[in-house]
Amino acid sequence: MATNPMPDRGNGQRVSFFDAIDANKRNSLLLIVFLTVLVFLAISAFALMFDMGWVGFVMGALIAVLYALFSYFLGDRALLALSGARPVSREENPYLYNLVEGLAIAAQIPAPRVYMMDDASLNAFATGRDPQHSAIVVTRGLAEKMNRAELEGVVAHEMSHIGNYDIRYMLITVVMVGLIGFLGEIMLRSFLWGGSGNRGGRGGGGMLVLLGLVLAILTPIIALLVKLAISREREYLADATAVKLTRYPDGLRNALIKIRDNYQPTRAATGTTASLYFADPIGKKAAGLLATHPPIEDRIKRLGGF
Repeated sequence: MATNPMPDRGNGQRVSFFDAIDANKRNSLLLIVFLTVLVFLAISAFALMFDMGWVGFVMGALIAVLYALFSYFLGDRALLALSGARPVSREENPYLYNLVEGLAIAAQIPAPRVYMMDDASLNAFATGRDPQHSAIVVTRGLAEKMNRAELEGVVAHEMSHIGNYDIRYMLITVVMVGLIGFLGEIMLRSFLWGGSGNRGGRGGGGMLVLLGLVLAILTPIIALLVKLAISREREYLADATAVKLTRYPDGLRNALIKIRDNYQPTRAATGTTASLYFADPIGKKAAGLLATHPPIEDRIKRLGGF
């Protein structure tokens, strides 16, 4: 299968998929660092709002750790249960099972467990905290309507999420954003109910409460935007890595075209889980900073240059 290893991004610059992988990894790391700073600001705002100093900071950090541990170890089970996915055995679908095993060998990771959702939409997602505890879920519609090259492209994309530790990235991101939102909700409710008003008359206490309130409002909004940006970057990274695995970009490209032309929302998906899917599963028209996925036309165009 002859491929052009130097895609054209439309500005005359030729970039290999190895360069695309490196660039997206750097971008994702920078966004994670920025999100970590936001978590620090949110915990600091929590301590300021309640005038608790280091005690409040330690309490906020403890909440963060407990929240993260719960999500890290139980998040994949919850997601599989919410999606209604069921295990697929080798005997039931040897075609899909062998495809997953072959791509796992190419990616040099343990073969993920295989699940299927009884849904007519064309979609898939991967879950698990690391390659040793991972699963790939495809919808019934995807398994039935994609040809071998197209299905291989989608599964390679999800396998890339596992191999690149994207699931861990997104889990950390979701945990951080959820924590920031949780702390922000506590602070806002406290302010609205007058729980922080008695601190306003002591020296600079009023300014500290005001600063905490501003942080309580702004940090969840900024964190959500960062989460969406990380999601888009990891989708580009998984597309590029899938090409590296299959050496056949047309399979993934044609799968995206088929999804675009035969779009159906995925019933079990929610706003919280949407970023984990191969393609936008809920049909939101959000674009730019508010989109969970890069524009499908942009992904198709990029793959056309490989």
